[in-house]
Amino acid sequence: MTVFSGISAIARDDVFIPAPHYAYEFDLTGWGWIHLALGIVVFFAGLAVIRGALWARIVGLALAGLSMVASFMWLPYTPFWALALLAVDALIVWALCTAPGLSGD
Repeated sequence: MTVFSGISAIARDDVFIPAPHYAYEFDLTGWGWIHLALGIVVFFAGLAVIRGALWARIVGLALAGLSMVASFMWLPYTPFWALALLAVDALIVWALCTAPGLSGD
């Protein structure tokens, strides 16, 4: 989902709601590149999690946390999409922490 946010911001940043002056303001194209890169890294970490790599769970937790921060920063531009991403990231954190075999079994 982060990849799609990034692609849409890179391709056409005028589709987003112009945010009023917040404490943080970013160029949407630059922020789109950040989302795209984060989404690609999350995809490959997810493939490693499916293969059962313990290191990938740790990386996945860190990336889901970064994705939550990125989604929070995206709130002024796409509030409903950002809230959906926050919810999905929270579920990912929960799933990676509670999945069987986390201790390396």
